[in-house]
Amino acid sequence: MTTAADIMSQGAQCVPMNETLDRAAQLMREQNVGALPVCDENERMQGIITDRDIVVKCVAAGHDPSKVRAGDLCEGTPRWISADASAEDALAEMETHQIRRLPVVGGDKRLVGMISEADVARTLTDDQVATFVERVYATS
Repeated sequence: MTTAADIMSQGAQCVPMNETLDRAAQLMREQNVGALPVCDENERMQGIITDRDIVVKCVAAGHDPSKVRAGDLCEGTPRWISADASAEDALAEMETHQIRRLPVVGGDKRLVGMISEADVARTLTDDQVATFVERVYATS
């Protein structure tokens, strides 16, 4: 069985909830990613922020990214998958919630990686990728 750990990108890092958005954007640039999980002081995931969140919800809204905290943009229930879950379960989670990035956590519930669209495209068959794209981008 292929697991979430088999298809994820390793080395994902959290941004602390109290970190400013300008620093979060710098971390995204340094890591060449478009999203970062947001974690509390115990390294437990509280949400995820994207580069688009920073632009639309902060900069375009006239706020100063050096004053707004990453935790301020966390909304809703964070979605994640266990590293030992099947790849099919990971895809189902992404499809059901129409999300393009899925944090992967270990047995201690701490971040161990991230599954992105690129990971899906790299590891699955063309038919699986087509089904995934259709379901994630479907409009209700």
